[in-house]
Amino acid sequence: MRLSTGMIYDQQTRGISNAQQSWLQSGEQLSTGKRVVRPSDDPVAAAQAVVLSQSMAEKAQFSNARGFAVQSISTEENILGQSVTAIQSAQSTLVSVVNGSLSDDDRAAYATELEGVRDQLFNLANSTDGNGRYLFGGYNSDKPPFTKDNNGNITYTGGDTPITQKVDDNRTMVTSHTGDQIFNALTSNAEPEPNGGQSETNLFAMLNSAITALQTPTEGADEKTVAALAAVVSKSSRGLSNSLDNVSSVRSVLGTQLKELDALNTQGSDISLIQKTQMSGLVDVDYTSAISSYIMQQAALNASYTVFSQMSKMSLFSMNA
Repeated sequence: MRLSTGMIYDQQTRGISNAQQSWLQSGEQLSTGKRVVRPSDDPVAAAQAVVLSQSMAEKAQFSNARGFAVQSISTEENILGQSVTAIQSAQSTLVSVVNGSLSDDDRAAYATELEGVRDQLFNLANSTDGNGRYLFGGYNSDKPPFTKDNNGNITYTGGDTPITQKVDDNRTMVTSHTGDQIFNALTSNAEPEPNGGQSETNLFAMLNSAITALQTPTEGADEKTVAALAAVVSKSSRGLSNSLDNVSSVRSVLGTQLKELDALNTQGSDISLIQKTQMSGLVDVDYTSAISSYIMQQAALNASYTVFSQMSKMSLFSMNA
């Protein structure tokens, strides 16, 4: 086989180029800390890494969603806790009214106390989050969910649908109930009215009824009037008990959801750690192996330079000299 000087040069040049490329690749792995810098480095690992990164991104989104859910649910739970305290205060007032023999002045004083509780609950029902959105308006969170007319009647004008949030692959939960569900509803086991009467569901209507009854003088009134006013107060007292049960029930659901979110966060953290470990195994460099390869490739490159230098001094003319 005849070898020309040009062929020898080409062969040696390709050898240097290949050795240099391998050496640079090892150096790139060391500098980036990645074994797979581009898909061509390991097509199979690169494809698996793409799928895994998509799953990791989805898990990160759910983690953020759970953070928002915890914030929203915690805020609502705090507001409902204050509402429970206010309702219990109103109950205590009505117990004093029902069990006592009061003058009109005493009754008026109790009515004033109930007005304060009503106004407090009204403000709580129109609470906002840190962004100025109304908590209990459902998806109509840009305006107060409860409105009061000139007669003091308070009605719900918010949205009909509670706000929900998907917090995991197969879990969606309510993160903000509507005011209608909280302040204008009763549980299924609410205490019924005597003789099959209609139960009041609106918490504010209960309070207004009691306030009006207490503001009505009883001194000098006939027994029928006194009995009718007492019946109104008693009905309001039963209504407050039912309303308290409903608010407490919603609050209990919120507490359960917060525990569930804690569990999901723990599970999500475990999965995230596993996925990071899997991703590292796919694309991260093994520094011991990479350093060894870098040194070997550098030695091979130096050897190629040496061979090329020696071969460049050879030619058919020098051999015949």
